[in-house]
Amino acid sequence: MEVTTRLTWNDENHLRKLLGNVSLSLLYKSSVHGGSIEDMVQRCSHQGYTITMTYINENMIVAFVLGNYTNLCENSTEPNDSLWFSLQKKNDTTEIETLLLNTAPKIIDKQLVCHLSKKNIFIICPDNKIYLDKMMTKNLKLRFYGHLQFLECEVFRVEGTKYNLDCTKRILKAREHRNRLLADIRGYKPYADLVSEIRILLVGPVGSGKSSFFNSVKSVFHGHVTGQAIVGSDTISITERYRIYSVKDGKNGKSLPFMLCDTMGLDGAEGAGLCMDDIPYILKGCTPDRYQFNPRKPITPEHSTFITSPSLKDRIHCVAYVLDINSIDNLSSKMLAKFKQVHKEVLNCGVAHVALLTKVDDCSEVLQDNFLNLSRSMTSQRQVMNVHKMLGIPISSILMVGNYASDLELDPMNDILVLSALRQMLRAADDFLEDLPLEETGAIERVLQPCI
Repeated sequence: MEVTTRLTWNDENHLRKLLGNVSLSLLYKSSVHGGSIEDMVQRCSHQGYTITMTYINENMIVAFVLGNYTNLCENSTEPNDSLWFSLQKKNDTTEIETLLLNTAPKIIDKQLVCHLSKKNIFIICPDNKIYLDKMMTKNLKLRFYGHLQFLECEVFRVEGTKYNLDCTKRILKAREHRNRLLADIRGYKPYADLVSEIRILLVGPVGSGKSSFFNSVKSVFHGHVTGQAIVGSDTISITERYRIYSVKDGKNGKSLPFMLCDTMGLDGAEGAGLCMDDIPYILKGCTPDRYQFNPRKPITPEHSTFITSPSLKDRIHCVAYVLDINSIDNLSSKMLAKFKQVHKEVLNCGVAHVALLTKVDDCSEVLQDNFLNLSRSMTSQRQVMNVHKMLGIPISSILMVGNYASDLELDPMNDILVLSALRQMLRAADDFLEDLPLEETGAIERVLQPCI
């Protein structure tokens, strides 16, 4: 007889992502295999890492991950951390809370009991009964504590390449750091309120990942992978119009204090790709949204939509040179010459700039354990030095991301790289704004304005 789980596909997907894209294999179901603790241990011993789910009701689950059911005997001296979850359905969404304990349940008097500071904090009793104390319910944000009946208990084997609890600990820490970065950017305000939104220009070769970076930023703030900007892998640029993209904080949220400006890709061939004479006008804010690029003919003041008197808010405040980390060694001399030409215009305008290396294969390897700095492998370090020598950009301003191009789900490690890169661009833009002469900021006009 095939035994099926009560766990919904959506909840299982949430758990799999939280545990590091593992697979879950059902080992035990109390209504099928017996409700005693002995029945549970018999089926779940020697299975490696497991997750035990207690279904409190149709909308609430309490779960914990253990290293080994074999170590549950009362006298076991094996170190046994445990990771606890609560899953609660609210308004068609599932909210997950986590709690890491340096203790784990033991079998005592035919019950599964978890102690902390000489106190019972969790008990699974026979006949579908459970006990949770106030500390557990507070940390897991549950609306009850004490004794109650549960509907079902299930145990799954956690299957994944070299999975261990440290993998999940790192993912949880990554989620915490990602949430701090999200909060930082949501609370960001441009320097001295000189502008309401920072404009970041994305410039790079065809297929380098400019449009994908915008899609990645939007994906992180929307909580799922999106694809508003058209991307492709053609040798001819997919982006043919100048686009000024705003990003909302969620589908119906407010616009965030930055815009990402996407351009036609650079091309080493003559008369192809972004026209170099368009660059100064883009930087100065003269180019309107949705302007149709012509590789052989730049925008001019005679163009019907040319912005003749751009203000500070229309200008570019930071330029990101976007490069595929895997293709840096293959840049042609003509492409390199175009990059240097763009960089010369950027320097002439005094605009802040960073380099963004995309298509990083393994985001978790790039991040240090504290997620605060990049841990550069030999390969990425060599590419960083190449870009540093090529454009003279400080190493601290050379950033790396994975981008969401073919992914179906978000990854907290990649989210951190995307958000860290975006935050660095905003900081660079602040430096640009702070360094502007007073006559370019409008500050003089504000000071000289008569009092009314």
